[in-house]
Amino acid sequence: LEIDDLVSASGGGATNTAVTFARQGLRAAAVCRVGDDLFGAEIINELKREKVKSFIIKDKKRPTGYATILLSPTGERSVLVHRGAAEDLKASEIPSHLKSRWLYVVPSHISLSVMKKVVDQSLASGALIVMNPSRFYIEMGAVKLRSLLQKLAVVIVNREEASYLTGIDYKKTKDIFKALDQMVPGIAVMTDGSKGVWVSDGTYLYQAGIFTNKKILDRTGAGDAFGSGFVAGLAKKENVSQQEAIEYAIRLGSANATSVVEAIGTKQGILTRSSFEKERRWRKLNIKIKKL
Repeated sequence: LEIDDLVSASGGGATNTAVTFARQGLRAAAVCRVGDDLFGAEIINELKREKVKSFIIKDKKRPTGYATILLSPTGERSVLVHRGAAEDLKASEIPSHLKSRWLYVVPSHISLSVMKKVVDQSLASGALIVMNPSRFYIEMGAVKLRSLLQKLAVVIVNREEASYLTGIDYKKTKDIFKALDQMVPGIAVMTDGSKGVWVSDGTYLYQAGIFTNKKILDRTGAGDAFGSGFVAGLAKKENVSQQEAIEYAIRLGSANATSVVEAIGTKQGILTRSSFEKERRWRKLNIKIKKL
């Protein structure tokens, strides 16, 4: 099969989200595993360029995770993934001295026992925990994840994942959020593809569409872009009312996701703080709020 173009770029939830935080002017660090190879070295160098502190574990035996992504003219994709070193993270490899205001967890195939230890360690230092659970975690089911979900300040899932996790028909939005609010004490976020996003703070349900796209080139990384943009918004607006913070977070997350799908790769379109604040197209997004 002949292809028109070839682009090589880094990806992965940990580095994607860390770059969003850094470009939004927040101090950010990434903890991840790579192989002792060319791709691993490039990830380390890229994080340095983006001013992200890196806590990188180099695996001498396994290669850096790798994905081949086939894009259609509409931005739809097929992804072939080899997770390599990334899925072998051990609790002992997490720096015990790390302290942060927020911890954004993108667990991939990391074991549940390791994830629980990481979350407990971060909670003990006063961090607010955000999780964007992978399919691997969603398929564990709500019962197995209950003790973990109860410790989250924010959970971010898409509509299909929310339906699977709650056992409620994907069309019943309000019922899904009532169930999510019982599982998670903090904010529940449900992305809804081209229809936008829904957010619950336990009292109010927020719904927003999306910004108009110039042209969709690559949908890869849209979820990471929205989730990290949303949390960056919350982090930047901790001193205002929760409603104002959530509205700002939705707008920043939506803008970041829109910008990312307009470029090839998961990082090229990530917004800087300046571009988000100065570009007129990001200044207004219709957000509807109603009581649950």
